[in-house]
Amino acid sequence: MSYSQYPSSNPSKDPVQTNTASTPPPKKDNRLLFYLLLGGALIATWGYLIYEKSKVKEEKLQYVEKISKDSLDQSALKSKFDLLSGKADSITINNQQLQGALAEKKSDIDKLKSSISKTLNDKNATKTQLAVAQQQIGELQSKIENLFADVEKLKAENKQLTASNEQLNTDKTQLTTEKGELQTNLDKTKEEKAKVENLASTLHASNINVVAINLKGSKEKETSTAKRADYFKVTFDVDENRVAPSGTKEIFVCVYNPDGSLSASSGSFTANDGSSKAYTNKVDVNYEQGKRLPVNFNWKPGEKFETGNYKIEIYHNGFKIGEGTKTLKKATFLGL
Repeated sequence: MSYSQYPSSNPSKDPVQTNTASTPPPKKDNRLLFYLLLGGALIATWGYLIYEKSKVKEEKLQYVEKISKDSLDQSALKSKFDLLSGKADSITINNQQLQGALAEKKSDIDKLKSSISKTLNDKNATKTQLAVAQQQIGELQSKIENLFADVEKLKAENKQLTASNEQLNTDKTQLTTEKGELQTNLDKTKEEKAKVENLASTLHASNINVVAINLKGSKEKETSTAKRADYFKVTFDVDENRVAPSGTKEIFVCVYNPDGSLSASSGSFTANDGSSKAYTNKVDVNYEQGKRLPVNFNWKPGEKFETGNYKIEIYHNGFKIGEGTKTLKKATFLGL
């Protein structure tokens, strides 16, 4: 059996088209748009920030440039320099004796002043040179302030030293006074000691006897009349003394006439009160410590004896150590 194929009045759809018509349409993807918008916003923000930063930097540069221009004004720099220079010069006026480290600092300041002055006095100084001068002025100010501080410190130290020296001078004066007083006391002590020793070592005379002698040829005869007396024989004992050292001792004898005058002065000695006293005769005796020593000597006046009382005083170490008297009478008509 055969079949004939005829075109259909309602032709069937293509299978592919049929499948497509039956699949739902895809949804739209918005992420790409979001990223594009976000990127644009970021770019815009960055651009704004860069613009603002550039603007601020430009304003800052303009401000710095203005300040730099103002600060580098040569006239203003010179005024400030002159002020500092005058301050530095005042250090020299008030401190002529700067030495050592301070002198070195002052020398550095003078060199710096010279360099700055050279630049500021140059009418053709460049901006760079003025900038250097400005920096040097700041350095100069710092150095001057440091030097002033050092000077003030030195003044304080000098003031302290002056006070210390004044105190030392006061102490020295006080010590000198005290030393003088001590020396005076020592001298007085020595003097008193010498007096005590002198007194202790002073000899003492006892058993004093004065005899008037009439001499006929070689024969001596005692007499009591002035007319017959040729000389006095004086005898006495030097008592024992355990303090006086052995050796030659000077014994001074003063003989006073009946009228009280000293008979025949032979010199003088120093009495214990410091006065000078004339004596009639000096006798040197060889004394042995701690032993009694008999002494005798003859004395004859330069003129005839007179009637009356003759006084004999004996001295040693300026002290009177004994005395005696002798009375001479007037001769009777028989010549006795």
